[in-house]
Amino acid sequence: MRLQRKQSGVTATLVLEGVSVSSGTTALEISGADVTLISGKVNIVPVPFVKLVDVISAKDMYDEVVKAAEYSDIIIKAAAVADYRPAVVSDNKIKKKDGDMSIELTRTEDIIGTLGKNKKKEQFLCGFSMETENMLENSRKKLDKKHLDLVVANNLKVEGAGFGVDTNVVTLITREGARELPKMTKEEVAGAILDEIVE
Repeated sequence: MRLQRKQSGVTATLVLEGVSVSSGTTALEISGADVTLISGKVNIVPVPFVKLVDVISAKDMYDEVVKAAEYSDIIIKAAAVADYRPAVVSDNKIKKKDGDMSIELTRTEDIIGTLGKNKKKEQFLCGFSMETENMLENSRKKLDKKHLDLVVANNLKVEGAGFGVDTNVVTLITREGARELPKMTKEEVAGAILDEIVE
């Protein structure tokens, strides 16, 4: 498949305020246009001819994705970014005390929500959804609420899906309907996503 003269922004891997726990494999398989890959730390070699932007925190990713969205025709937001971060970060070690401890959390920036609100005409916006229950219902709500063109939904309870494996089981959800794909390699999933986008 060729995406000539298209500018694409792709996010990869889980960004958990500096902790990376996902391989980012699917996002790194998506290429073929002028691609900017905005990513936390990944454990595979970056794709040649792809502009790689490294980030550490959810705020870093938000800033870089919003910047890339200004010139992107297609945005594939595959990163699973933390929804919350500590409200206060200590410069010193927090000493252990007797009893329990609680940490106040604050919301991180809603990257895909911001992209949807500021979506340009002719821009294609693809998001991902990780669910353990009510996958179709929750993913359709995300499609509408975030003004997306496509949601790639993962059911983490299905064998062969999710993080830490080379395969995935996804359902592609658009305003026209939903199409469940069989278990595929993440490279094949990336190809199926691109096929859906260019159709």
